[in-house]
Amino acid sequence: MSRFSGTGVALVTPFKSDLSVDVEALGNIVNHVIDGGVEYLVVLGTTAESATLSKQEKELVKEIIVKTNNKRLPLVLGIGGNHTLDVVRELKETDLGDFDAILSVSPYYNKPTQEGIYQHFKAVSEASPLPIILYNVPGRTASNLLPETVIKLASDFDNIIAIKEAAGDMVQAMRLIKEKPEDFLIISGDDMITLPMTLAGGSGVISVIGQGLPNQFSEMVRLALKGNSKEASELHFQVMDAIDHIFEEGNPAGIKALLQELNLCKDTVRLPLIKASDSLKEKIKSAI
Repeated sequence: MSRFSGTGVALVTPFKSDLSVDVEALGNIVNHVIDGGVEYLVVLGTTAESATLSKQEKELVKEIIVKTNNKRLPLVLGIGGNHTLDVVRELKETDLGDFDAILSVSPYYNKPTQEGIYQHFKAVSEASPLPIILYNVPGRTASNLLPETVIKLASDFDNIIAIKEAAGDMVQAMRLIKEKPEDFLIISGDDMITLPMTLAGGSGVISVIGQGLPNQFSEMVRLALKGNSKEASELHFQVMDAIDHIFEEGNPAGIKALLQELNLCKDTVRLPLIKASDSLKEKIKSAI
């Protein structure tokens, strides 16, 4: 599963001023992150504002990314939700031929028990023809996918190969790294603690800042995977302020402000999100 070691990037969906998908900007962003040295791309995750995209727009986004990528990097597709039967149906009905794995978020809003989460991912596993990366992000889902549940899923289902761990809890991350099956990947979902997680035995990151600063961030992760903590830390300290700033007013408003500063896309987001404030844009400009 080395295809998913290193830096994956959760791609934004750039919009024009009229809120339509900016196809040209999306292609430019894909080329920007590939040229920057990242290892794989994540399509239609939270950062893509997928909750606000129509079915037709999602198909357009996938088409543009697949075409621009042109088989250069592995592609991970976000398919998840809080209605298990709908997730299963989407897995069965979606053409997954261009993708290498699925990223599936733990069910949100319903606040299921750990057994409910286990049964949800059991159904997802049985329906998916592709390897599955679990996604734990309690700040968005209102429930925590606990290490014991993760380890049970990893042990019981061969196609559950990794977790994107975004609880922001280093103790929980360390427990996952300590107890995981040998080939199971612990992937950081939090840019700021990617370095310590990777040095402790994690497999890298699915990143937001890696989209704006792919060279520095992906090199930091590669150094950390080699155990080179000194040089990796130097790169981490270079991007720390930018990481703080892009999440200050929510994701992806911050990263889109950074991408606009790099002339890659407009900073337009769809309601209920709003653009980064002028004061935050100045902080981001200074940080990069």
